[in-house]
Amino acid sequence: MENLILFFFLIFSVVIHEYSHGLVAYYNGDDTAYLMGRLTLNPVAHLDPIGSIIMPLFLALTIGVPFGYAKPVPINPLRFKDYQKGMITVGAAGCATNFVAGFVFSLISGLTRGAASQIFELAAFINFILCFFNLIPIPPLDGSRILAVILPSRIGIAFDRIERYGLFIVYALVFAGGFRFLVPFCSSLVNHFSSLVHLNF
Repeated sequence: MENLILFFFLIFSVVIHEYSHGLVAYYNGDDTAYLMGRLTLNPVAHLDPIGSIIMPLFLALTIGVPFGYAKPVPINPLRFKDYQKGMITVGAAGCATNFVAGFVFSLISGLTRGAASQIFELAAFINFILCFFNLIPIPPLDGSRILAVILPSRIGIAFDRIERYGLFIVYALVFAGGFRFLVPFCSSLVNHFSSLVHLNF
């Protein structure tokens, strides 16, 4: 039952991540996600069979915490009013949304007790992991989008070419435990924010 609830929180978290990308792209002048029916919070429009179901179930059974991703929201950077600003804000939008969700869930964890507190603690942890994992500058993760714009154009173009191999690199690192360094950092954030409520109430 607990894993089912955590799976729900994971789906919620990856959906708001992708929705945020589409929404910020829309405000930057690109309505591609809207026209393709992806500017919605309906999970059906965003779920990916591997990233949203198979991977989370596998990780829930092996390490006890579901983790995954949704289908990337389509964007057309050429339609941005300001290309550089659009790429940076759209790239950062999903991570910022997950950070806020992690913060809120941490506070709720601090206000609750027992099983409820543990569930919200893990929900916060999942969101912080999604936030900082996606900031890693490996294509197609969000951090690579931001870095490619900041880098000199020639280096940025060369960097983008890694994307064809990027997903395989990410998969390999995830299943090899290459991102475990995020675990203590994200756990400390949950503990810190939940303790703010404990201290004040």
